[in-house]
Amino acid sequence: MISAFILGYGYLAVFAGTLLEGETLLLAAGFASHQGLLDWRFVVLVGFVGSTLGDQLAYLLGRWKGAAVIERFPGLARRAGQVHDLLNRHHVAFILANRFLYGLRIAGPLVVGANGIPLGRFVPLNMMGAAIWAVTVTAAGYYFGAAMGVLLPDLKSAEEIVLVSAWM
Repeated sequence: MISAFILGYGYLAVFAGTLLEGETLLLAAGFASHQGLLDWRFVVLVGFVGSTLGDQLAYLLGRWKGAAVIERFPGLARRAGQVHDLLNRHHVAFILANRFLYGLRIAGPLVVGANGIPLGRFVPLNMMGAAIWAVTVTAAGYYFGAAMGVLLPDLKSAEEIVLVSAWM
């Protein structure tokens, strides 16, 4: 289904997916770029822009209404103190690594904003993290496609079967 979404909507799908979470979609786009369906440079660029913008919006929401939003999610509220302590000690590492931590992609920047990390500190770290993430995840999908090509010499037939079954 994700492959069909990428084939149908291309870079718009990559942008929409990376605006929120997007790991699976960006992996699939990397795979599609190996198959020549998308240009890997644009996949990385669009993934970077979507990821940066999504985390920036979550950060701004955290600055604006962070405490109220955190209270609405009991699991996040229970861990808010721990995250606050972690941010006080290691905010640079947290911001850079946040998008690699499963389940924290949206919550992380929201909590960072709610904890008062200055915008001028968050933006460059967010952009660096997004660049590292976009390159890494796209490359993983791309090289997965290369490995599949070696393991399954008739990859094109396998792709067609998967794509046809995804549309049914």
